[in-house]
Amino acid sequence: MIRAYTFLLRPTARQQVALGEMLRDHCSLYNGALQERRDAYRHASKTSVRYGDQSAQLKDIRAFDPERQGRWSFSSQQATLRRLDKAFQAFFRRVKAGQTPGYPRFKGVGHFDTVTFPKDGDGCRWDSTPHDRQTRVRLQGVGHVRVHQHRPVQGHVKTISVKREGNRWYVVLACDDVPAQELPPTGAVAGIDMGVAHFLTTSDGEHVGNPRFLQAMADELTGAQRHLATFPKRTRQRTKAHRAAARKVAKLHGKIRRQRADFHHKTARTLVRDHDVIAHERLGTAGMTKSPAPKPDPDRPGGFLPNGAAAKAGLNRSILDAGWAQFLGILANKAESAGRLVIPVDARNTSRTCPECGHVAKEHRVTQAKFECTVCGFAANADHVGATNVLLRAGLVLCAAA
Repeated sequence: MIRAYTFLLRPTARQQVALGEMLRDHCSLYNGALQERRDAYRHASKTSVRYGDQSAQLKDIRAFDPERQGRWSFSSQQATLRRLDKAFQAFFRRVKAGQTPGYPRFKGVGHFDTVTFPKDGDGCRWDSTPHDRQTRVRLQGVGHVRVHQHRPVQGHVKTISVKREGNRWYVVLACDDVPAQELPPTGAVAGIDMGVAHFLTTSDGEHVGNPRFLQAMADELTGAQRHLATFPKRTRQRTKAHRAAARKVAKLHGKIRRQRADFHHKTARTLVRDHDVIAHERLGTAGMTKSPAPKPDPDRPGGFLPNGAAAKAGLNRSILDAGWAQFLGILANKAESAGRLVIPVDARNTSRTCPECGHVAKEHRVTQAKFECTVCGFAANADHVGATNVLLRAGLVLCAAA
């Protein structure tokens, strides 16, 4: 299996400056390569510049600017150019599919936070001081940086990435051939229904509460964002107070993100430990959180009718705060590592289908929390009904596969 390990770095003051300079120079390389592609296509010849053309120029760029571009790993600079090339490939794919294209943008220094080394030993070295009790990673141009390794690394280290989050620095290891750690069988199966009132409900009737981390810190975050909004958005030089305000907002968002990820990991671990088979709805979060289309008013040219955008915005915020997509990804990874089976099923009408008689109707949902069948009179919690139907559909999937 392929697994990623993330560890906190403990750089010295000088190493922290060097890491910031490394990000700055890779950002400059990314923006320069993007500008070259734009200029070439705007030329009358409509020339297309590809990754191979720009990678061939790296040797001359490094020789011309040895103090900046020449300091860093050649392979990491190639990875930055590949990153731009993937952005253009995704752009052309969306254009061909008729989707919103999203042309690649220039990166600000504060929005370019990751540098990737494609191979361990080429410009970087994991556990560069094996004779020392303290784990370190060596980065070309930076030195041996201390790592807070809180768990052992298994498998073979393939790629190493250095990432900045606020004032913190992390190293991310992508490892191959990681052995599975299978758990003993329990004989239990479960279906789960994702929700907003409850984070999830199992087919056994157990509810897991929704912690609503964003809502819990909404007041503090709103105050920090309002303070940040008092500073000009576009300025050549941020003041000390402006930088402090931006750091505070980023710090709050980082705390919310870590709390949510910790909750997802613990909840997924509990499900994987207690069940051999877990079924869940196949959810399209991106489509579920789209804003409603405007409704033009036929009686008032240029006017619009109410379309429920305010209520939908609140629901979208709650869905994104719950982080269903991240949780289901974590659940799938943990299940694979533990030798468990996760089955995604069609989510349509799971909360409108009576598990007793099979009748489907939207009138079954009396309220958001109550389900009552209009045919047979079966009544239960709506989320529990949804989880039960998810489990039944998973059984049909397994039968069809067998």
